[in-house]
Amino acid sequence: MLSSELEDAVPLDEFFRSGGFSAALNTYAATHGGTDRRAVASMWSLYYFSTLTIPYIVARRADRALPVAAQNMTIALAEDGLPRALGLAGVGDWSEGEDGDLLSFVMPLVSQHLAEVVAQLKAHGGIAPKLAWNNAAVYIDYAFNATERERAGDGDAWASRPLFSEPHLPDGSANPFLGCLRHEAEGRETVCRRKVCCLRYLLPGIPSCGDLCALPAQRKQ
Repeated sequence: MLSSELEDAVPLDEFFRSGGFSAALNTYAATHGGTDRRAVASMWSLYYFSTLTIPYIVARRADRALPVAAQNMTIALAEDGLPRALGLAGVGDWSEGEDGDLLSFVMPLVSQHLAEVVAQLKAHGGIAPKLAWNNAAVYIDYAFNATERERAGDGDAWASRPLFSEPHLPDGSANPFLGCLRHEAEGRETVCRRKVCCLRYLLPGIPSCGDLCALPAQRKQ
């Protein structure tokens, strides 16, 4: 949403640096019964990253680049402490003619937003950066693959493959998504798997993510 239309929103940098994030984790833990701080922070980040990356990738596929610089965004929370919505400073820029390269798409996300938020998740939520990047990766993968099928209907069955196989981003920096997801043959099927477990199994009442889970023992729970 536009920040000007988002009720009860606070600037994102203020939210993380003034204790708002820690308070949100406490609220979520109290509401849902989570006692493992890392698992609570990881689950919170899954909601956050889905709210951020899915609309961004879908808009990018529709030739619009949303302004996602963290210092210019706001956040509003639900009653249980989870992200309710993110606020943007504007509607973004038209970007017709782009070639649809996912590595280029994620550059603004990484440099202007995700790197900062991943650092905050570690500092105040105790989760390792490799876990946070993996949590973001699953939603980027989902959004790009879904929109690729809508646009093309054929080609590589895993449209986002380069994001997880290329060692560097277009600017030459290390690719934080390298290896986060992989496709493995299991019988006659190909399944997608995370590299790092999201720890949801440590939270009461939260179902397993199934075959996507990095831990074999949790895939059928």
